[in-house]
Amino acid sequence: MSVPPFESTLPIGAAELMRASAFRRTIESEFRGGSDDRITSRLSSLDPSLHQDLMRFESKGRQSELLEVLAGAVRHSSAVTIQLQLLAHVLPLTVFPVHRLVHCQLPMGQFFELQLTDLEVMRVEKAQMQVPELPTLAQTAVQAHFAPLGKLLWELALRGARDELLPEIAGQAAYRITPTLDLATLDLGGTLASACEKLRRQTTSLREIAEWPGFDKPRAMRMLNGLYLQAGLMVTRTHPAATNEGWFGSGGGGR
Repeated sequence: MSVPPFESTLPIGAAELMRASAFRRTIESEFRGGSDDRITSRLSSLDPSLHQDLMRFESKGRQSELLEVLAGAVRHSSAVTIQLQLLAHVLPLTVFPVHRLVHCQLPMGQFFELQLTDLEVMRVEKAQMQVPELPTLAQTAVQAHFAPLGKLLWELALRGARDELLPEIAGQAAYRITPTLDLATLDLGGTLASACEKLRRQTTSLREIAEWPGFDKPRAMRMLNGLYLQAGLMVTRTHPAATNEGWFGSGGGGR
């Protein structure tokens, strides 16, 4: 039996994953060649509302980013399986927004050790698996493949490929952390913790946040995306601090 390329660089258990080249051939066989067919193949069997949401990005000639897909799934409470390219393999990631859980074929501890910027969305489809019943979910071997959805959203916002604001919070706006957000649930330290404490006390523009110690424009956007996906961000368009200055162009709403 031949050893797949890059085997030594993959996490333990990744050898059981499908090859990305074979998966791409499967997708290609499902469309006739037009751009609309390719989009339909990438966004397979989704709820109409989520499908339309993701079409905003796909229709611009690029594939949806992982953070965009997760944000859409959370907004529409849609359980989806996202087929991700991990080096030469395909890694299925299933999101259950209602249960606030995420499942991965790799143990989640290994997933969070990956270089998250390298994960590419190959396909998004309606989830077929179900969240196990509590007795099964309580088993250690099963638990290893699940993680809180909030942790995944936070890690991807800070360490994933997207370093621009999600469209829902971009543009002329000012930001503040909601009083109900429990910062103890987030992995905070150093300048990130200080920034969140400031955002608890004051409504602030993106420009101001980017000038805080330890921050720049991309890091400020990543933090705001993460807070938004925790349902922990108040966005106001009318506050005196709200700005859409030319320094940020279109506000980071798209690439």
